[in-house]
Amino acid sequence: MAAHAAHTEERPRMRLDDHLPVDHRLNLVYRVGAGLIGGFLVAFGILGLINHIGFFDTGGNSVAGLNSNGTLSVLSICIGALLLVGMVIGGNFASTLNMVLGVLFLLNGFLFLGLLDTDSNFLAFKIQNVLFSFVVGLLLMTFGMYGRVGSTLPHDNPYWRARHPEAVQQEERRQAAAPGDRALRGPEDMRRRGME
Repeated sequence: MAAHAAHTEERPRMRLDDHLPVDHRLNLVYRVGAGLIGGFLVAFGILGLINHIGFFDTGGNSVAGLNSNGTLSVLSICIGALLLVGMVIGGNFASTLNMVLGVLFLLNGFLFLGLLDTDSNFLAFKIQNVLFSFVVGLLLMTFGMYGRVGSTLPHDNPYWRARHPEAVQQEERRQAAAPGDRALRGPEDMRRRGME
């Protein structure tokens, strides 16, 4: 058995609930994603309730091309309202909410794919509902993860900075040592210099 060297130095870990600056441009992406999908879900749910479809009816009533019943309509309104709240709050809350609900939509799609044409299909899902659930799940996850994950995040990204504290400290020392040098360079030069 080989002995492994114990690492006594703990590397700071990034937490997903770190706060972005209030005016950070990623905040707009999280809000738009939550707002668009939340608005559609609320409209879908309201249209389903207006049609007076029974709560557990599996008779094949459709709304906007998707099969629906009263339970699915109420559930859509609740999830849509939650996404709209995320849009209003914004920031990391909206991002995390988008990611979590995206995963739940994907899992829901797989669950009801297995329940198609069974008596347990209490939300009256058809294949178009399953596909819609997959698409919405992927969209929500994309909106939620935008700017948080990836190999080419810019160096001014708060998530990149949290994952690379040594590089951030080195860049701050370099900027403090040559304050006049920074004034001569544009932001693009500084970004390119940070990538070297």
